[in-house]
Amino acid sequence: MTDMTEEEKRCLAIIRIAGDVGIDKELEYVFKLMRLTRKNHLVLLENSSSNLGTVRKIKDYSTWGEVTSDTILLLLNKRGMLEGGKKLTEEYVKQELGYPSLDALSKEIYNLKVKVSELPKLKPIFRLHPPRKGFSGSTKKPYSEGELGYRGEAINQLIVKMI
Repeated sequence: MTDMTEEEKRCLAIIRIAGDVGIDKELEYVFKLMRLTRKNHLVLLENSSSNLGTVRKIKDYSTWGEVTSDTILLLLNKRGMLEGGKKLTEEYVKQELGYPSLDALSKEIYNLKVKVSELPKLKPIFRLHPPRKGFSGSTKKPYSEGELGYRGEAINQLIVKMI
């Protein structure tokens, strides 16, 4: 496989749509590796070939797409959690992480200069609600007919419905 150029590398949001009842042990292991242990959990990953291969393996149980920096900011504001069940705050970002604001941190994550999993005491997953007013399609069919698989920029609309 060829390596992706810097323009092609973008931040992906992966949301687990289906629960773990009746799924293969290998897929459970893949979800565990990605930290997607429960339904409606979201992780932010780099759009690399190895990550895409892993995401394609779980395509029948999740959805993913390219996330915007505004959506990352919204996720950090509303759903960012620290160890101990504390909410992520502007003060913590300024004092402990050394960023001027949550907005600056969200831009760094969007530009893949920092990974969420590398930030100290910040939980690398975002626990979301089920989407308000429900999913628009079936949660058992691909995105062209339902909700599963790759959806591109439309992932941002789903995330806003789930926050």
